[in-house]
Parts: sequence; structure tokens; C-alpha cells
Amino acid sequence: MSAASTKGYREVTFGAVALGVIQGAVMTAAFVYIGLKLGFGLPGSTVAAIMGFALLRGVGRKAFGIEGAGSIVENNINQTIASGINTASAGVVFTFPALYLLGLGDEINFPIVILSAVAGSFMGIVVIIPLRKQMIEIERLKFPSGIAVATILKSPGAGMKKSVLLAAGFAVSLAITLATKFEIVPETLEIGEGLRSLTGGSDTGAAGVLFAGTALSLSMANFGAGLLSGKGGLAFAVGGILAWWVIAPFVAAQGWVPEGAAGADLKWAIYGANLRPVGIGVLIGGALMGVVLSYPALKGAISSLRAAAKLAKSGDASNDELPPSVLGFGLVGAFVALFAVAIIGSNGAIAMAVSVAVAGTVWLGLAGLIVAQATGATDISPLSGLALIAVTLMLALTANNIMLAVTIGVAVCVATNQCADMMSDLKTGHLVGSVPKRQQLVQFMVAWVGPAIAVGTVWLLWQAGPDGANGFGPESLACRNETADCLPAPQAGALQGMVQGVVSGEAPLDKYLAGSAIGIGLALFPIAGLGVLIGLAMYLPFEITLGYGIGCVASMVLEKVKGRRYYADVLVPVAAGFIVGEALTSLSLTLIKLATGS
Repeated sequence: MSAASTKGYREVTFGAVALGVIQGAVMTAAFVYIGLKLGFGLPGSTVAAIMGFALLRGVGRKAFGIEGAGSIVENNINQTIASGINTASAGVVFTFPALYLLGLGDEINFPIVILSAVAGSFMGIVVIIPLRKQMIEIERLKFPSGIAVATILKSPGAGMKKSVLLAAGFAVSLAITLATKFEIVPETLEIGEGLRSLTGGSDTGAAGVLFAGTALSLSMANFGAGLLSGKGGLAFAVGGILAWWVIAPFVAAQGWVPEGAAGADLKWAIYGANLRPVGIGVLIGGALMGVVLSYPALKGAISSLRAAAKLAKSGDASNDELPPSVLGFGLVGAFVALFAVAIIGSNGAIAMAVSVAVAGTVWLGLAGLIVAQATGATDISPLSGLALIAVTLMLALTANNIMLAVTIGVAVCVATNQCADMMSDLKTGHLVGSVPKRQQLVQFMVAWVGPAIAVGTVWLLWQAGPDGANGFGPESLACRNETADCLPAPQAGALQGMVQGVVSGEAPLDKYLAGSAIGIGLALFPIAGLGVLIGLAMYLPFEITLGYGIGCVASMVLEKVKGRRYYADVLVPVAAGFIVGEALTSLSLTLIKLATGS
């Protein structure tokens, strides 16, 4: 379908924009929670597209009698806005929480952090504008997520059925989450401790840590994420098994633990001294090697940019999209915003602010190019690795000004995630006949919304820690007590470890380096993101990764028995309901807790 054939169809409407903003805001808050719990972000396009059919078509057309409501291109505008706002969730949650984990929470300048994130959000859009025609129409890169969303948009009848399944998944997750929060059922099934009691096994040594470490969290978000990932997520579950069923017992058997440590104390001693630092190293090594392996993507993206510039000069650029000159204005705008952030963060050091703004703008642009090409080819982008490089670079330029370095890292992470999402949405639009310029303009309209919500949600969850203690991180009371409120924040924890290693020199560098070597080796395997997945799994409590792994296996079995269509038509919406249901229920209870003090 060409753009011209959409004439007369509802596309950019008040209903589509309003619904997109509402869904985007809700998903941003929900997926910040999920990012702190699982360590990776989730795309919002699928959820938004499914709900768009239920509300734009179902309510608008049937309840209010609006002729043509819920057209494919109108729903595409809804999902473009919703997913564009939600991109800030991963960008913020991978970086910003590190400031809390580093003990700098009281020094945070929230307007400056939000300004930095907003600058990154806008920059992520402008980097993509000149590349759209070259990558999508000429090179025809895959963008698998974009194709998947287009398939949903082209199936309005299936979309309505999926919205019912999503609501059912939400209801189940709501019920189970409330049951765990109010202690009707246990938050974590202590499988290992139960076996130890039945068998009279030891609570020390290799057997002791094996029993103490084996548990299952009744988290529907974990299970739902596993259902979505299927076979591709098995590496994550294997990483947890490797950490808690192989490495931890080996460490205990070698006697590399405090004398007399037993049960839960033994488990946490091994985690803090071995699994956590090695896991951080694996994550960092895997992420950075992912950036190195993306070099061909960078070359391809630069070639695409040159081709796009020639296309614009020849006059063949389409009037249906914004001109490539927007990139120049965007670069200037990003420089000004980052300079403002740096001048305030460095207390008026002009030379430092200029160097930070220049380096930040250049790296932000390069990172965007890498992500655009990598996402188009594989749907996977080295987001965390790009952020780690940005923060390391900023630490060097700012004489170890941690606050400023991480704040600039927020901008880079948000921008790169926005690049991936924007290009994927433009791929969807190309397939369903949307006008690119309209998608780009609505993204510009709402690019400022997500950062404020994401930063605010992180602040909220930190304030809501039990008994006034910190609300997330592996050392929080919730994680040490293995409750449903545990939010390990693994990506931010990796950034925390890296910063501590650079600044203080007191971090366990031998374990970081050993883990990094493992992560680099794992990244060379032909399994996308293997090093990062294994590192995250080693960092997380086993009860989380075990639930995720069960979801992966269940997805594989159901897909084999029922067929690939069953996965797309049933498992995807149900799993999305599980994830959003737990996240929104937990966030609502957090708000009630803060408002009432109970």
C-alpha cells in the first residue's frame, strides 16, 4: 500500500494521539519496574497496537459511532507515540539508578537529569530521519519487530481477540501479585530449603549453598518475559543455573567462604564476594564486545547516511518525510542541551563543558547509527555497552565527576534506544502505508514525556523501600529477604561496579577482569547477546531466573504442540498481560504505601 492510497483514512487524530500518550506513560512506568527487576527493557509497540484495536476501533467505532475509527494507519500513530514515549524506560533504568546505588541519591539534580534524557530522546529521532528511505526502502533491512507489529495492525479481527487475551493475562497477574503482596501465598517458594528439611541435608558447604540458592519467585512478570522469549531466552536461564548450581557449590566446596557461614548467610556471602562481581564483569565484557562486533553495522550506517545525503541533493528525497537538514538542527540542539547539562554539573567549568558537549554529541550520533543498523539486521542493539563506553569517556573528561558522567550516560542510552524504536516504527509504517513525516512529527511532539515519567518512577521505587531502607539493588532489604518487592537493578549495578573500579580502585578488579574475559568469549558465540544474558543471570537472584526459564520452556513446548501461530496469537498477548499486570499492580501499591505510610 502506498502512502497516497491512505488518503481519506483517519491517521493523526486526537484519539490516536491521546491514547498513545496514555499508553506510553503507563508502559514507561511499568517497564521501568520490569527493567529494575529483570535487567532488560521490553518494547511497547505490540501492547499498544493490541489495545488500539480494542479502544480506537471497538470503542470509537462501535460505542461512539465514529466512522472509520481505528483504521490501520490511525492505530499505527497510536503505537508509534506509545512506543516512542516508552523508549525512555530502558534508557533511564540502565543508567540513572546507578547514582542511587553509588550513594549519590541526595545530590541528584532532577531537572538536569531529565533535561539530559529529553535531549537524548529528541536526538534519537533526528539521527534516524535522513536514514529512513535508505535503510527501509532501498536497503530493505528486516527490522523484525517492525514487521511483527505491522502484522498485528493488518489483522484487526485478531487484534480484538488479542486484547481480550491481554486483559485476561492482566487479571491473572493482578490476582497473583496481590496474593503475594498480602502474604496469602508465599512470595518465593523455597524449594531447596524444603528439600533440605525433608532429606536432613547439610546447610553448609556445597550442599548448603545449593539448597539455600534454589528457590522460585511467584512473579508473573518473570514468567511472562520467559513466554515472550521462548528459545531465545534459554541462555538467560542457563546463566542462572551455571551461577547457582555450578559456580556457587564449587566456591563453597573450595572453602572460599567466611568460616561458619551456613544457609542464607552462606548464599549471600558467595553472591556478594563471587557471583555478583564476576557477573558484572561478564555483563560488561559481553556488552563491550557487542559494540566491537557492531563495527560492520557502523560502517553500513555511515554508508547509508552518505547515500541518503546524495539522494537529498539530487532532489529525489520524498516530500512525505522531514528533510535531512533536520539532522543538522538536531545536532546543534543536542550540543546546546548537553553543554547546559555540563556547565551546571561542572559548576561553570566552560572548557570541560565544551569538551563534554562535543564528545557527548559525537558519541550520541555514532551510537545512534550503530543501533539503527544493528536493529535493522538483527533486532538486537548493544545498548548497555554503548552507555558504559559513554560513562567511561565522560569520567575521563570530567576528572571523575560521577554525577555528570552518569547524567550524560542517560542521554546516550535514551537516544540509542529511541533510534532503534523510531526506525522500527517507520518500518511498520512503511508496511501499512503510513506517511513517514506524520510519524516523525508525532514523535517530536511527545519525545519529552517519557524521560520525566521514567526518572520519577525510579525515584518513587527508591523511596518505597521497606522500613525506610533503599528500595532496589541486591543489597536492599527486599532482595536480601527474598520478597516479591526485590528489584536487583542489574544493569545499573554493572554500571555502579564499573564506576567504582575506575574511580576508587577498591573494587574486586580481578573478578571484574575475569568476568570480562568470559563475557568477551561468550559474545563471540553465534548467539545474539549471550555474554550480556549470562552476566545478567549471574547477577540476579536464582528465583527470578528460574521463573523466567520455566516460561521459556513452556513457550517452546506450547509452540511445538500448537504451532507458531499459537505463539503469536495467544502467548504474546497473554504474556504481555502478565508483565504489565504485575508492574502496574506493584506500582499502584507503592503509591498507596507512600501516600498512607502503611
